[in-house]
Amino acid sequence: QVQLQESGGGLVQAGGSLSLSCTVSGRTFSDYVMGWFRQAPGKNREFVASISWSGGSWSGGSTIYADSVKGRFTISRDNAKNTVYLQMNSLKPEDTAVYYCAADRRRFGTTDSEFSFWGQGTQVTVSS
Repeated sequence: QVQLQESGGGLVQAGGSLSLSCTVSGRTFSDYVMGWFRQAPGKNREFVASISWSGGSWSGGSTIYADSVKGRFTISRDNAKNTVYLQMNSLKPEDTAVYYCAADRRRFGTTDSEFSFWGQGTQVTVSS
């Protein structure tokens, strides 16, 4: 069983930065995709970013970003810690949401239906 735990959410002013972390534990397999999604009040869950993993590696892989965060957010992995990160810069009030980390054994994915394992979420609030 794969388990995910997010951390790093908080309150920042517009233009500021936050870094989210997601630690993966439990059973893992050879090929994975890790993704970040978010859900704002009254909105559907939306894709933010994902990074592919191959051959059981916790580093490298291809990345893809939603247009709304491209150029501002960066997804990355730490091989030693089995952790995926989301570095968020130039934050805007519309980035306010609960951010979820997700994982699946497939090599890549960009929709929530493609991910089998989910964290509990961490709140990010950006003030004007």
